[in-house]
Amino acid sequence: MTTGDLPGNPEETPPVALPIDGVLDLHTFAPRQVQAVVADYLDACQAAGILEVRVVHGKGIGEQRRAVHAVLARHPAVLRFALATPAFGGWGATIVHLRAPETKGEAGSRKE
Repeated sequence: MTTGDLPGNPEETPPVALPIDGVLDLHTFAPRQVQAVVADYLDACQAAGILEVRVVHGKGIGEQRRAVHAVLARHPAVLRFALATPAFGGWGATIVHLRAPETKGEAGSRKE
């Protein structure tokens, strides 16, 4: 049996619009989707001017958290990230701080 034979295969399901509100709950996503979902969500938040994002990855055995942190460590919009305080999910969530989006005039005016 291939994944195409499985009922509810995400490849056969049309994309669902996520609210861009600064909170991404990964519980409904398959592990193979997590990296792309996190990267796309961060891009959308940055474009919307949402510069603090909470990614809920769950506590579990830590595999999802490690996958999320790997994406965050190499995403160009991420300034810093850390596990949430207990009031915001503790080690089941990560708080991400994003760079402000560049305006059209800034992209070419930076000096290296």
